[in-house]
Amino acid sequence: MKVLVTGANGYIGQRLIVALLEQGYEVLALVRDPSRFDNNKFNGKVELIQGDLLENIKFPEEIDIAYYLVHSMSSTRNDFFKLEEQAASNFTKAINQTKCKQTIYLGGISNDEKLSKHLSSRLNVERVLAQAKCPLTVLRAAIIIGSGSASFEMIRDLVEKLPVMLTPRWLDTRCQPIAVANVIQYLTGVILKEETYGKVFDIGGPDVLTYKQMLHGYAVERGLKRLMIPVPFLSLTISSFWLYIITSTNFALASSLVRSLTNEVVCEKHGIKDIVPIEVYSYQVALQRALYVVSQDRILSSWKDSFVAGKIKKMDQFFEQEVPRHGVQVDRREIEFDRDLDEVKTNVWSIGGERGWYYMDWAWELRGFIDKIFGGVGLRRGRRDTAKLKPGDALDFWRVLSLDDDHLVLYAEMKLPGEAWLEFHFKKLDNGKNLLIQQATYRPHGLWGRLYWYMLLPVHFFLFGGMAKEITKFQKPL
Repeated sequence: MKVLVTGANGYIGQRLIVALLEQGYEVLALVRDPSRFDNNKFNGKVELIQGDLLENIKFPEEIDIAYYLVHSMSSTRNDFFKLEEQAASNFTKAINQTKCKQTIYLGGISNDEKLSKHLSSRLNVERVLAQAKCPLTVLRAAIIIGSGSASFEMIRDLVEKLPVMLTPRWLDTRCQPIAVANVIQYLTGVILKEETYGKVFDIGGPDVLTYKQMLHGYAVERGLKRLMIPVPFLSLTISSFWLYIITSTNFALASSLVRSLTNEVVCEKHGIKDIVPIEVYSYQVALQRALYVVSQDRILSSWKDSFVAGKIKKMDQFFEQEVPRHGVQVDRREIEFDRDLDEVKTNVWSIGGERGWYYMDWAWELRGFIDKIFGGVGLRRGRRDTAKLKPGDALDFWRVLSLDDDHLVLYAEMKLPGEAWLEFHFKKLDNGKNLLIQQATYRPHGLWGRLYWYMLLPVHFFLFGGMAKEITKFQKPL
């Protein structure tokens, strides 16, 4: 049986594909750029369909089930409502030309009369998808708790970093969180169940909690004492900015989440438990499972994998670019070393995230904070895996452009009056030693771009020089 997954590179999409393959389905994944899809993760078993739902698209005729997992929660564009409608409309037209028997859509619980813009858009997508010839099954979820999910990571950031928290009134809004494992079970459990055709189901865990209780629950699980001070009023804009500064999220996602948190998201459309009788995890169990995966460094997918809007218009353009060699400013360091080559390579492949940048970490932290102030991604985004990298991975405020056995290239997603790349290259020398070549390349935009580079020359002198030396000496185990 052939199953089409749209949003295949997303947080839910990657986990759903694993479950579908384990259950013996033949999976087709819709991707805009095949190079961004790590098929090795799925042992090459996924058939890729290249296309963009914002354009006219065609699917293979022989499709039995189709999942629609596309959304623009972190979009910075004001017209995301129309974009989501257009994508859903193009999907509907394309699926009508196939033999698809069922479309399954994961949306958000939207039972309030007055909804946030993003929940309203999710509801509108439902209406568009319902116009397809094949029946539609809608599953609506609230907060999804799992390693790498945006909700879990923000809860973790807030509780881990803030011993004292101001709690505005909207934190008393109720929600019904659900473990990501249960979401995947429901998504696969409704396949070809005729009693779900044309129906909408709310899915959630057994606990109905306020967001304040969820923060407290995380603190209890981690054994942390946290003081929560209620405040009578804190505007949504200020709350969004505060969340953006403190956590690893971007401002668009922080704003979307905060505005959606004013809506109560508790299950009202019941019936799914009778059709898919599974054991749903409590909030505390969902937290325990997520924290265990994080501790084992086995995060399968993360919301941080998405590209920063505005820096790269299309993903294929990102991977096609080369580091410029003309009209640029360069800081190049060459360090000879006779230490084991693989040990030093491990230091490079493990750079950033929790391990840091080996030298003057405070300066990197300061740069990350300044980046946040000016609307950038900041340093807290971290990395997906502490030891492994692949093209397209987020790495603090960098993005992995390319890598092989001897070469790593990072592209800067921080706010800059120009563009920047950071390269690490290894060579074996005739004298038996090894050579680390570390090069920072900067292409300035205009006069301010040039002034920016020259103002930071003294900092770069110490920072890049010290970093290259420490990379060859660092011996702390992963």
